[in-house]
Amino acid sequence: MVDKISSWKYVEEFAIESEAIRVARLRAEEFDVEAVTAATGSALSVLAASLGAKAIVEAGTGCGISGLWLLAGAPNAVLATIDTEPERQAAARQSFADAGIPANRTRVISGRALDVMANMADSGYDLVFLDADRETLEEQVAEAARLIRPGGAIAVAHALWRDRVPDPALRDDTTVIFRDVLRKFKNNQDFAVTLSATGDGLLIAVKLR
Repeated sequence: MVDKISSWKYVEEFAIESEAIRVARLRAEEFDVEAVTAATGSALSVLAASLGAKAIVEAGTGCGISGLWLLAGAPNAVLATIDTEPERQAAARQSFADAGIPANRTRVISGRALDVMANMADSGYDLVFLDADRETLEEQVAEAARLIRPGGAIAVAHALWRDRVPDPALRDDTTVIFRDVLRKFKNNQDFAVTLSATGDGLLIAVKLR
């Protein structure tokens, strides 16, 4: 391995963002909202496409960047996206409109991710993407496992949490939460799991049964 950092940077710059996503990213910067990287977004798009996703849940709308990537990979899907910030939701609606996405393909839901997900139907979704309320991430994962059908997937953003998760000496609350989530998936025979260093880390778990 000559230069792992250069390889990571190459991967991060490999994805091509649409004009609508570039505009949404500028909007996110104005709101000081951390958005998924282009490489993470493209991975989500490929995942949605490979699943033939028709129903997607997203916890953490932000300004719509990850939602745009998900919908780009699943052109027949409906996205239910959850956030607690009305201003961000308005920005996301504008991002979806800029991309020409029909209003009936998005449901922008106000509330805490865990509370909203608790009222969603069992096995009713193909893909759940988690990028919100990190203090309840373990509970969100449990809800996501209930929501997805067999063969569906859970994707978790920031899975390496600022590159802190691999260092066992780092024990702050957020790092421990992500580390525990990874450990539980790694040892769960009901899921096929992969962990990517893309972005800030991306965990993908496919439900086997």
